[in-house]
Amino acid sequence: MIEVRDLKKKFGAQPILDGVTFRIETGESAVIIGRSGGGKSVLLKHLIGLLKPDSGEVLVDNQSIVSMNERELLPVRRKFGMLFQGAALFDSLTVAENVAFALRHNHRMAEGEIRRRVATALEMVDLPGTENKKPSELSGGMRKRVGLARAIIYEPQFMLYDEPTTGLDPVVSDSIDQLILRVRDRLKVTTVVVTHDMRSARRVGHRIFMLHGKKIHAAGTPEEIFHSADPVVRNFIEGVSNPKEITF
Repeated sequence: MIEVRDLKKKFGAQPILDGVTFRIETGESAVIIGRSGGGKSVLLKHLIGLLKPDSGEVLVDNQSIVSMNERELLPVRRKFGMLFQGAALFDSLTVAENVAFALRHNHRMAEGEIRRRVATALEMVDLPGTENKKPSELSGGMRKRVGLARAIIYEPQFMLYDEPTTGLDPVVSDSIDQLILRVRDRLKVTTVVVTHDMRSARRVGHRIFMLHGKKIHAAGTPEEIFHSADPVVRNFIEGVSNPKEITF
């Protein structure tokens, strides 16, 4: 379970989050949508303690993480896997070395067990036999898959995805969505996806939260959100701009 209570965060004098409150149940797949620069990635970083709020609470498994120091946060962060927007692979390492990175640095494990886990993770993301390739030899979609394999190799309780389909064509985007669902169902993980991709939001979310005006403006099932009569929600889903809200 992840719960956020009245979360507020400023950078300098600029408020980014101003009273964000929501709850994600264990095993649920939640999608966070909202405009670029609206605070979605900032919110995601609060969930794993990479940022501290100015006020408010973040609870993971009913445990508040806001007041924890770095040492106390380590066991909490091990519950999380994260797929970054650009996959964040090490170009100098092979696929196998990238996927095994967390195991080799955070766990004492026999080399044979590490190889087995790497192979299992790559098979789950449909990349068997790619262990010796370098990231430069992979397509954008394949890099995302390697990033996902690295995130799931130590079997996290929570998976966070930051714009997982950005820069991918519709067919590859659909395959990434299918992988998100596969990981959720096979590993029984609680899933949080930040995305601008409305097709993806509809496919992978049990519930959708819309961040607007520095708060959760709307929340509901995909059916409720996509049939909402709220003009803010409708304009975002349909890609209709409001000239009064445009800033450069």
